[in-house]
Amino acid sequence: MPYAQTKEQAHELIDRMAPSQVSAVVGLLETMLDPVSRAIANAPIDDEPESEDERRAVAESKAWLAQHPGQTISHAKMMAEFGLAADDLKS
Repeated sequence: MPYAQTKEQAHELIDRMAPSQVSAVVGLLETMLDPVSRAIANAPIDDEPESEDERRAVAESKAWLAQHPGQTISHAKMMAEFGLAADDLKS
């Protein structure tokens, strides 16, 4: 099928979609066009075994969190402290 026809068909299909489907397609298209997202999506699964140092670091962080409830900061709050919003991460 020629490019112009394919593009027109894509537009027609999008016009028939529910809003939630359009949103999903937009996300997919953005991922396909963004080289970093595409690289991450195509990256092999990290199947490297966890080292003893990594296990120890995770255990220490979990112990700290258990001893200091409520002393964590959310990602959104941290971003706000730097004057950033979630949309800023896209650019």
